[in-house]
Amino acid sequence: MGMIMEIMRHPDELYPLMKLILSAKLVEMKTPVWLSQPHWAFCYATLRKVSRSFALVIQQLPSDLRDVVCVYYLVLRALDTVEDDTSLDTEIRVPILRKIYCHFYDPEWHFSCGTMAFKVLMDQFHHVSTAFLELDKNYQEVIKAITKRMGEGMAKFLCKEVETIEDYNEYCHYAAGLCGLGLSKLFYASGREDLAPESLSISMGLFLQKISIIRDYLEDINEVPKCRMFWPRQIWSKYATKLEEFKYEENSVKAVQCLNEMVTDALLHAEDCLIYMSNVRDPGLFRFCAIPQIINMGNLAMYYNNVEIFKGVVEMRRGLCAKIIDQTRTMADVYRAFFDFCCIMESKVDRDDPNASTTLKRLESISKTCINSGTLKQRLRPFSSCWLFIYQQKYLRNLRKDGLCRIPSKLRSVT
Repeated sequence: MGMIMEIMRHPDELYPLMKLILSAKLVEMKTPVWLSQPHWAFCYATLRKVSRSFALVIQQLPSDLRDVVCVYYLVLRALDTVEDDTSLDTEIRVPILRKIYCHFYDPEWHFSCGTMAFKVLMDQFHHVSTAFLELDKNYQEVIKAITKRMGEGMAKFLCKEVETIEDYNEYCHYAAGLCGLGLSKLFYASGREDLAPESLSISMGLFLQKISIIRDYLEDINEVPKCRMFWPRQIWSKYATKLEEFKYEENSVKAVQCLNEMVTDALLHAEDCLIYMSNVRDPGLFRFCAIPQIINMGNLAMYYNNVEIFKGVVEMRRGLCAKIIDQTRTMADVYRAFFDFCCIMESKVDRDDPNASTTLKRLESISKTCINSGTLKQRLRPFSSCWLFIYQQKYLRNLRKDGLCRIPSKLRSVT
């Protein structure tokens, strides 16, 4: 019912949504190996269940990399599932995280943890191991090395809280920065791309991970039997004595100020992401890299100054995601989207926010990079649906009443 209501309110998203669904079906029909071999059928069916958004972009990869990235993603989801299962003692999870890469060569290994599709993934991990062993040795080595490093890092932070910003960056490095590095190495091993600079590859992962950590505040703080806290104490302790205080409405002002500092921190990685994407040559790999970054930049614009983060998950509509997937073809599309979302965030900055000046400087720097690309004037049509989506939100209407929401002059000058 919710999906139908979304389409009725935004009929322009019906076509790209149907096109996306049809595209995924066509890819599946062209790859009969998924149906004829149980391990590949399991991998792709599980991929769709544990990650709706990444499943869509993975299935659109060039055929020689599709299976590789599917296995890579499932292996890393297995790591996440072990890390996330707080019902298991730390003493049980730590050795699994550190040694899971060793089990790729054991078609009988499995480890029961997680819930729903994640539990199925872990209970039937032998299918993933079988698929892994069919990959080229060069791909196997990359996946194994990254999994080992990520497992070690995750194990470290099971025994250690995220206290400082340095801790926060280190945790995000292990949780997703290494994932970005591994993808760059897989692209290089395929012969389709040059090896990207390590720092840029890691920034691609850090940007997505920090946005996910912001989004998942309520889920993580309410985790049973034990909460998980990834927001660094060095940031949140400026606004509260306990991180869970942000859940309560009487603390909403301080909660939003802390949220804004977290968003401002994530923005540090946006320009590295733009540089990385501008150097990707292969059209399929470019879309694979660009689509999640645009969607998450849009999510970041939604999160900024938005108290709803502390009440539940705030995410972009599926129809709008489909529209972004349909429209993203070139680097000009990326620059336009990042520029638009920077303008949205700038329009939401409260001048009394303690980080307002820093936020505006970072947004200005990202916008300048987009403008200097020379592509904005060539594309007069912005991601207008993104604008409509953000500006129809209740919190922006309230900002307008207070005179805090404005259309930046630089937008008018470019478009």
